Amino acid sequence: MIECLFQYFLNYLSILNLIFMAESISRNYNCKDEELPIIGNKVLFSFKRDQADFISYSPKFENGYVTGLEGKIQNVFDLVEPKSETVQLKIITDAVYTAMDGLIDPINRVIGYIGLGKLDKTISVADFGLTQLRKSINARDGEGVIKCLHTVNLNLAKFKTELEAQGLSVELVAQFSTATTIIADGKQKQYEIVSSRKLIVQNNLGVCNDLFDQLSEIFAIGKILYKATDAVKLQEYIFSELKKTARKTSSDASVSADKAKTSITAS
Repeated sequence: MIECLFQYFLNYLSILNLIFMAESISRNYNCKDEELPIIGNKVLFSFKRDQADFISYSPKFENGYVTGLEGKIQNVFDLVEPKSETVQLKIITDAVYTAMDGLIDPINRVIGYIGLGKLDKTISVADFGLTQLRKSINARDGEGVIKCLHTVNLNLAKFKTELEAQGLSVELVAQFSTATTIIADGKQKQYEIVSSRKLIVQNNLGVCNDLFDQLSEIFAIGKILYKATDAVKLQEYIFSELKKTARKTSSDASVSADKAKTSITAS
């Protein structure tokens, strides 16, 4: 008993230590964690192109400087977007989207049964939850889909007798309940992975800060070199400008992925 309490106490101290370490290190950078390595790659490209100018200013910027920067960028990429978790998230997302897409035909069939049974005089398709469910699927709104499925499942149970008389099968009803489980579980797993990753990043902020410190050094000299001579290059060494392009790059990638996923023909 005493040994168990002692081990519990040690575990408690370890947790407190992690919390203290996480809170004792603050972010030096004012951008999203996942944007930092994207910005790093943009700066790396510009720096390699302009390295001769930097070296003429100071020998500190010779070849070893590039190697160090490349290593730090990769370390942050591995920290904020580890390959194993990225693959895992993709698998989960694909399963969630597949479950959503699989509901389009069942939705159309239930709407048909509602019409055949003249139930639309008692409850509209919208009130049944089917109209918003289809919209949420097309919008890839997982939370919205789960909410709508709750309404649909309740109404399928409430109007079971009337709908079964028109041809509603147990298998069709099961498609809605099964999809509810898959989508809810998938969203929960996504949340857990992202939350865990955020904690790991928080506990390793020194890696991110180290990269930003080197980027800040490049920004400072880039401004000295190009402020009076090259306005175009100067923009490539201003953090606020790079942050805008990094955000746009992330946004464009997400939009492209969503467009590829949302090619659903809803009749």
